[in-house]
Amino acid sequence: MLSNYLRLSLISLVVILTTTSLNAQEFPRLDASPLDITIARNDDMSPVIRVIYSRPKKNDRKIFGALVPFEKVWRTGANEATELEIYEPLKLGSKLIEKGTYTLYTIPNENEWTVIINRETNVWGAYSYMQDQDVVRVNVPSKGAAATIESLSMAFKPTENGVSLMIGWDDRFIEVPFEKVK
Repeated sequence: MLSNYLRLSLISLVVILTTTSLNAQEFPRLDASPLDITIARNDDMSPVIRVIYSRPKKNDRKIFGALVPFEKVWRTGANEATELEIYEPLKLGSKLIEKGTYTLYTIPNENEWTVIINRETNVWGAYSYMQDQDVVRVNVPSKGAAATIESLSMAFKPTENGVSLMIGWDDRFIEVPFEKVK
């Protein structure tokens, strides 16, 4: 017959192993606005520019002018502000942007958006946005999308002089033209 001490030890061991086993199989729920990444590469596959952003969904909501207000700085995604990594000097408008990591903000309006490249990084949302940290601001036209874009989406499109960052969501999209420096 087992001693009370041994019996208590065995019961404790079974409880610990069962609890540990149950906890080890629990995973966090999926993020409602998952992270995504898009990257533009040179012909030799070296990176030119990369964007890391969270992809909120439309979910039958009115987006621009409502969920994303007009004339206010937006993180251009969800959760953390959108991160832009530049691997070689590029021009946006007339401004040279050196290699480095930046934050990409936008100010949506009905017919035109202001695109902002900012020095501050690793920020949540646009709550701590500081205009004095802007590297460049350019205005680009907002265009109607051919079909509804359910999740915020970004992709690079090659151009004659560089790449354009396409940003689309709901019924709108913009193109942000980055030029390679020769």
